[in-house]
Amino acid sequence: MLFCYSTVKIIMKAVFVKEFGGAEHLEIREVEDLSKPNESQILVRVKAAGLNRADVLQRKGVYPAPKGFPERILGLEFSGEVAEIGENVSNFKIGDRVFGITAGGAQADFVLTKEALMARIPENLNFVEAAAIPEAFITAHDAVFTQGNLQEGETLLIHAVGSGVGLAALQLAKAKNIKTFGTSRTKDKLLKCNGFGLDTGILVGKNSVESNPKYFAELIQFGTNEKGVDVILDLVGANYFAANLESLALKGRLVLVGLTSGAKAEFDLGTALSKRLKIIGTVLRSRSTEEKAQATRAFIKEVLPLIEKRLIKPNIDKIFRFEDVKKAHEYMESNESFGKIVLEF
Repeated sequence: MLFCYSTVKIIMKAVFVKEFGGAEHLEIREVEDLSKPNESQILVRVKAAGLNRADVLQRKGVYPAPKGFPERILGLEFSGEVAEIGENVSNFKIGDRVFGITAGGAQADFVLTKEALMARIPENLNFVEAAAIPEAFITAHDAVFTQGNLQEGETLLIHAVGSGVGLAALQLAKAKNIKTFGTSRTKDKLLKCNGFGLDTGILVGKNSVESNPKYFAELIQFGTNEKGVDVILDLVGANYFAANLESLALKGRLVLVGLTSGAKAEFDLGTALSKRLKIIGTVLRSRSTEEKAQATRAFIKEVLPLIEKRLIKPNIDKIFRFEDVKKAHEYMESNESFGKIVLEF
């Protein structure tokens, strides 16, 4: 790796998409970055980076990076050390251990990001543990508590509860003693979620939710004494939409974060009207810097103290070497993972 300040030139290794499509098109490539931190930017020497579904979709060419971010270098979250700072940076210094989010390019030796999108790594976390936190916990906290306005004493249903975001939401909810329901297509994942405090697990599959939404709604109604849940965090999408509306309580909030089962669904508008429901769509990656900074500040204020006190913890399933990124993508696409997949540099 060449790092030359005199020419403001960085030659670094990065996860590179040679051709959009399968994992076989990924490679570790030396790339040149002519950027140097300015104003409120920070250059971070990456130690570890989380792998997300968005990386898989970007690799396939169906989820392009926002304007201004690399099209072929993946990565939305990272941990590492501050290598250089812009002139207006006031909260960090060179050598600080940091972690944070970005809209792309984090799976590389260096990443350039905004000061407002980073936080200091708690002393009780190593770099790998820290890399498993930002995207999942900022997304979950923002979706459930900021967008969904979940309050103590209410109930929460989490679809794909064994995913990175799902487990983060589960831990955050249990830290506030909120009753939780969770769905998964795998019985083993539901059993593991019990160890994270899941109150009621619901096994979903071809013979339940997809074929008979009423069946799903009946399970939730039974578990809530016919009231329904107050908030639903949905990382699945179309297949669960009708059942979600039936499962919500009066003035319930449906927060849509993922669309793994599709983006189009038919539903009864009367249900939404009669219950006075709120249907909220949210995506973290494409938001403005200020919006993401607000979510990061809320994370620092409300979530980091829980991590420091060990009331919640990173949800790491498997760690891959940076060079084994193809295997990491294949493992994610197998749907066998329980929690986060992390690349270690």
